[in-house]
Amino acid sequence: MKALSLISLLFFITLSSFNLKKEKKQIQNNPTQTEINRDSIITYAKQYLGTPYVYASSNPKKGFDCSGFVSYVFKNYGISLPRSSAEYKNLGKTLKPEDFKVGDIIVFYGYKNKTAIGHLGIICEANGMQSKFIHASSGKAQQVTVTSLDTEHYTKRFYKCVDVLSE
Repeated sequence: MKALSLISLLFFITLSSFNLKKEKKQIQNNPTQTEINRDSIITYAKQYLGTPYVYASSNPKKGFDCSGFVSYVFKNYGISLPRSSAEYKNLGKTLKPEDFKVGDIIVFYGYKNKTAIGHLGIICEANGMQSKFIHASSGKAQQVTVTSLDTEHYTKRFYKCVDVLSE
């Protein structure tokens, strides 16, 4: 009888150790200063792929707009950046395409107004004007996504790329 009770107890413990709940996405938070590098910023940013686009939001539980996403990602590394895309017009030193690096911020004009800044992203694969960037898209994707800079929609709107990590 004791053997049967022991087997039943072990069986119950084994079953209860399995987590049957839906696995939640684990998000990295607040790495130490020594961990900050360009690749870790992109790894962190990519955890939010698929997060919905929500105008004027920097809340990962609700969604992001482009500047909300960029400022949220860099804030995790202790880097304070403007919350409005317009404030990036005069931010940082403009890089030549051959100097683009992972973690640099790419700045675009608005798609209707070619004089005002209208969109931002973070370079996640550096290759000059063929680079890819991660951003909260208000366009077709309507979410955090990765896009190639060499698409016509973005090459026509390209304003500059800046390095905020070396300043």
